[in-house]
Amino acid sequence: MSESRHVPVMLQRCLDLLAPALQRSQAVVVDCTLGLGGHSEALLTRFPEARLVALDRDKEALRLSGERLAPFGERATLVHAVYDELPDVLERLGIARVQGVLFDLGVSSMQLDEADRGFAYAQDAPLDMRMDQTTGMSAAEVLNTYPPGELVRILRAYGEEKQAKRIVAAIVRERAKEPFSNSARLVELIRDALPQAAKRTGGNPAKRTFQALRIEVNGELSVLERAIPAAVDALDVCGRIAVLSYHSLEDRLVKQVFAAGAANTAPPGLPVVPERYQPRLKLLTRGAELPTEEEVAENRRAAPARLRGAQRIRESVE
Repeated sequence: MSESRHVPVMLQRCLDLLAPALQRSQAVVVDCTLGLGGHSEALLTRFPEARLVALDRDKEALRLSGERLAPFGERATLVHAVYDELPDVLERLGIARVQGVLFDLGVSSMQLDEADRGFAYAQDAPLDMRMDQTTGMSAAEVLNTYPPGELVRILRAYGEEKQAKRIVAAIVRERAKEPFSNSARLVELIRDALPQAAKRTGGNPAKRTFQALRIEVNGELSVLERAIPAAVDALDVCGRIAVLSYHSLEDRLVKQVFAAGAANTAPPGLPVVPERYQPRLKLLTRGAELPTEEEVAENRRAAPARLRGAQRIRESVE
């Protein structure tokens, strides 16, 4: 296992954002995206009285991080679940409210580094891309079975790919000859389909298509749309949430949920704002915070990260 896989993104800043809520006695913190357990290990170490609940949909990640977190004994509870299942997980554990929540979105280092998972466009591998390999359609099945119009929509919406029509036309032509099974063939097809100008910018030309397929295969945005509001609802008053996003679609979604929670929703012109209209969140970051140049130099996977934090400041009043 390479050491680069163990570098959690913006770790110190995440800990500092959550610290005021987690220094309380018997605080509960949820790591919604356990991965290899780097953030979780740091949370348990820095806050020795805190209890951790950690979720991951990837059984291999749970096994590896379970070994890493074993020294913390009963302070760490690891659960095989997708992060939009947070309310059910907390209910099963008998936890009414939590003091901290952390999301580190995107693909874990382990998934990128395991060649046979098919997440990385830099090496040939089966086109799988499922974070939980026990369920759902693989990326190959999506490529081979989706109607052209649906593939164009996915590449545009999730990959922000301007050349979606060109790429999909080539995919449809090629899959008629032979179904897709491996990533190298798809990468080559994308290179051949793009005009020269499009290949000169933005790194590997397959990057956006791979991102789009991964989001579709794992239902990432629809899961996130449910998960962020659920996490805010689970927070105790004075509890804090920190979210690391890696592309604009995720970050926009987090921004919208936080902004709505921090807004005064009263009709204009009221002399006194009733409690039910007052904000229930306070924003802890000015916009999205970025990693430092030093961190990006040490860990290139930190480069696209965007961090937002918020604090629960009041109960919801119906």
